[in-house]
Amino acid sequence: MPAAQVNGAPTDRLGFLLAWRGEATSARIRGALAVTGLHPRQAMTLLHLGTGPVSQRELADMLEVDPSQLVAILNELEGEGLAERRRDPADRRRHIVEITEAGTAAVRKVDSALNDAERELFAAFSERDLASLRTMLDRVDVASVQHECAED
Repeated sequence: MPAAQVNGAPTDRLGFLLAWRGEATSARIRGALAVTGLHPRQAMTLLHLGTGPVSQRELADMLEVDPSQLVAILNELEGEGLAERRRDPADRRRHIVEITEAGTAAVRKVDSALNDAERELFAAFSERDLASLRTMLDRVDVASVQHECAED
């Protein structure tokens, strides 16, 4: 019995190709972040907090994570003294999250590590290529996939 015919090259499967390249990119970014002692989700959270205090709910939306996942991330960051939560004086039910001085110092290390890694990863890209890539990646619908995974 003949083997099943595969339609096209593996690189024709954009989702698969993105996942494949994503794993390699993730490994490079994790390696770069190792010098900071932070995981990518922690680093991304601090980068968002670096723009100023934000409500915990808004931060979860920015990061596109479930609020329960954000609680775990914030617990880790608070434990390291990199971020802190406080009640919103205007609405005691809300928490405001902000970066600490130590968190700001960590963001400087993260920026440096990411700059080096991204310079390597995207050396063949022009500024226009990078802008196009950002635009296209912003259009990838990961929110529906995250929602499906959370229901499992």
